[in-house]
Amino acid sequence: MRSCFLGVLIARHALAVGALLASVAPSDGSDRGPEPRRDPFKQPFASNSIWNTPIGDAARYEHARLEGGDASGMTVDEDLIVLRPDAPSLTVRYNDAGWDRDKSRCTTDGEVLFHAPIPDDFLVGPHNWDGSTPNSGLAVLMEDGRTIRQTQPFARCRPDRDATSMFLVDDVDLYGDGVSGSHGGSGLSVIGGSLRLGELRPGGAAIRHALKVNVYAARNLYYDDKTRGYRWPALRADSYAKGNYGTQRSATPVAACRMGALLALPADVEIDDLGLETEPAIAIAHALQDYGAYVVDDTAWDVFAIACEWSPDGRFIEQFQSDWGFPFITADRQHPWSKDMRRLFYSLHVVDNNVPSTPGGGGSPRQPPAPPLAAPALSARPGSGPQASGP
Repeated sequence: MRSCFLGVLIARHALAVGALLASVAPSDGSDRGPEPRRDPFKQPFASNSIWNTPIGDAARYEHARLEGGDASGMTVDEDLIVLRPDAPSLTVRYNDAGWDRDKSRCTTDGEVLFHAPIPDDFLVGPHNWDGSTPNSGLAVLMEDGRTIRQTQPFARCRPDRDATSMFLVDDVDLYGDGVSGSHGGSGLSVIGGSLRLGELRPGGAAIRHALKVNVYAARNLYYDDKTRGYRWPALRADSYAKGNYGTQRSATPVAACRMGALLALPADVEIDDLGLETEPAIAIAHALQDYGAYVVDDTAWDVFAIACEWSPDGRFIEQFQSDWGFPFITADRQHPWSKDMRRLFYSLHVVDNNVPSTPGGGGSPRQPPAPPLAAPALSARPGSGPQASGP
């Protein structure tokens, strides 16, 4: 226990030092001034991670021909992001409720899945989440300051109870490629690609990373026995993909549009010509053209969704409401925000040559590469997660 406590103190000190090292002098002795460094808590993973790779000018686009979004206005998939390695350790227990509406995710009598540093006041349950059975993927930073543990669907319904979840995936390194995670439909990251607190604000900086979206798979995703309904970088498709994907589509499914597809606005699209009425939609349009958005899950009903942060620091959807004066989630299909986002989704194309050898389609990138990350706060301890070296 004493050594564990000492490790936490070291981690806290190292994190503070890491924040001070957000910029360093150039290594070539020039007087260009400090080289910018990226905060891994705000924009994680290596500069060449899929989440940080811009679209290239060699990208080959095929229209995704997305349909629908008829059941409601804009919706959200809230990614639970907890980056508090010095928080108290919380027990997370197995709960098999999953997405069964007749069961409760709040029941805490299952076996222990894992322990993780999560603040006591971070509560996620039916009293405050959106929808009946949200995905509730969790990405939590472990005590070593660099191991990300991911699980789904996470719930913690009361402050005097343990948390629950259903499945746990392999840990990833905050300073690594960050591809995999617990988005159940694709196996892709919970934290990578999420709209984070501090982004999409009035007068704020442009979004400099790929996004994540969910679409209604029964109308918009393709399945055959060869591809099994997914493509790189997705690790899988939904277990029900066969006999479901594309079965409610009104036209022939687009073979390129599968789970894991990188969707983007083509380079020749003039955003000013799209007729967008709301400023946040215009900002998202630029991100979709420069970086694109990965399909990571099935909405399971006829709506479109974007992945956004919910963390101990706040909820992106509440920041959005405060900033723009209207809700991110709206049932009104005629609201300008809903109409704008539906127009964007209908305009999206698949970057069909987004493959390991040419991420983002290859060629000259539309935007500069992401700055290198600030120095790791503390190397992963043996047995606590991946041992990949930092940048």
